[in-house]
Amino acid sequence: MTGTPLVQGDPIHIRSLRKDDFAAWQVLWQGYNAFYGRHGETALADEITAMTWSRFFDAYEPVHAIVAEHAGQLIGLAHFLFHRSTTQIGPNCYMQDLFTAESSRGQGVARKLIEEVYVRAKTAGSGRVYWQTHETNATAMKLYDKVAEKSGFVVYRKLL
Repeated sequence: MTGTPLVQGDPIHIRSLRKDDFAAWQVLWQGYNAFYGRHGETALADEITAMTWSRFFDAYEPVHAIVAEHAGQLIGLAHFLFHRSTTQIGPNCYMQDLFTAESSRGQGVARKLIEEVYVRAKTAGSGRVYWQTHETNATAMKLYDKVAEKSGFVVYRKLL
């Protein structure tokens, strides 16, 4: 799937992921992972994709998924989760994944997904939504600078 170019007047719908969305979601998920270099020999194991998918539908998991739909096709996704914090009582919302099909980029899809994550986070009692992006993702950062503020924090990690 390459996505559907948006047509003026044909709305973008943001909604929760449904179990019957798997095939279309998987195409977007693979595109997202490829964007960050996880394809071919470095692709995520099928078990990770299967577990990620199952978490979206497990009421005990804090992981959630929404999608952007246009003309009956999925053109974007956002995955987010809630977690505790030592600096506030309510949960934090971490938007872990955000992706728009290439043919639908630059047309407001990512902004709509982010805004819906904001709504869902507020409804869940969260006072903060945050996310990370790679420092080379300049196109996305142009949007992020409009809809949020940079925290000033640098991420460190050690793979174990």
